[in-house]
Amino acid sequence: MLNDDKLKNMLTSNESLFDYIFVVNQEFDILPKNKKHYGVSIDYLDLKELRKEFLNELIDTVADFVYSSEKFNQLKEKSLKKGKSDAAASSEIIRKAKDKYRISDNSDEILIQGQLGELLLFHFIQKFMGAVPLLRKMRITTSNKHERFGADAIHYKREEGKHIIILGEAKTYTSDYKFNEAFCDALESIVKTYNSHLDEIGMYLHEDFLDKELDEVAELYLSNKLDSEVHLVSIVVYNEKKNIQLTDKNNIHEQIVELIAGRYSNFDNSKIDLFEQPILRRITYIVFPVWNLRELAKDFGNPQLDRVD
Repeated sequence: MLNDDKLKNMLTSNESLFDYIFVVNQEFDILPKNKKHYGVSIDYLDLKELRKEFLNELIDTVADFVYSSEKFNQLKEKSLKKGKSDAAASSEIIRKAKDKYRISDNSDEILIQGQLGELLLFHFIQKFMGAVPLLRKMRITTSNKHERFGADAIHYKREEGKHIIILGEAKTYTSDYKFNEAFCDALESIVKTYNSHLDEIGMYLHEDFLDKELDEVAELYLSNKLDSEVHLVSIVVYNEKKNIQLTDKNNIHEQIVELIAGRYSNFDNSKIDLFEQPILRRITYIVFPVWNLRELAKDFGNPQLDRVD
């Protein structure tokens, strides 16, 4: 089985993306209590929101989402053997990855929202939880022979000798005043995913959708031969309408934390039934307010998936 160093090396390097993301990790007024959750937003340079820079960095990671580093290197080697230069080979793979990512008409706003949320979830689980993708959803989504599987993300890590399976769900709503609806949808979806994830992993075992080095992990997990736990991650990306005052960077951060804390505390905790659904005691929430989210999603889903001017 993979050792800890090998697992660490399989994580996607995304430090440059997080240079443009403000992150707060603390206890919020939400169930489960006595557990830290996340608030994130596009960061600022003084009074300037680094929106374009964030989006360009995110778009640049599409190839990481589609291909593992091992698969990328295999494709690159194949391209080099065709007579391409190193730079041309890399460009070809990135172009193909972006073609795969455009799985249908990019005028489909719902699809674009989903892709944006799934890509963010892919990065946040690796950055915050240190867990590598067990299943690569993009390959399943673009396969003509397979339906999309339910989880937006299935990742894996080892922690203090225990094997951790992380199931992720992303909800992205560009409509106004949809936070509570999105949060509720995410809870319902993640519980449904938890109840069906064994079937989903089993369906794709030994196919190209699992990185081959993780086949053994999936096989042992399905046969109940791992000391394992399942944890959940839910990200809600929503369109924020409350304006913040552009005073200085520290104060902007304080306003964003206060705003996110308010979103958490205003959610009806009675909808989170920890007794009926005990797995929700192991959930980590990520709340991501975006001002003018529809415009951001439109730029993200442009036909070329190129960098934003």
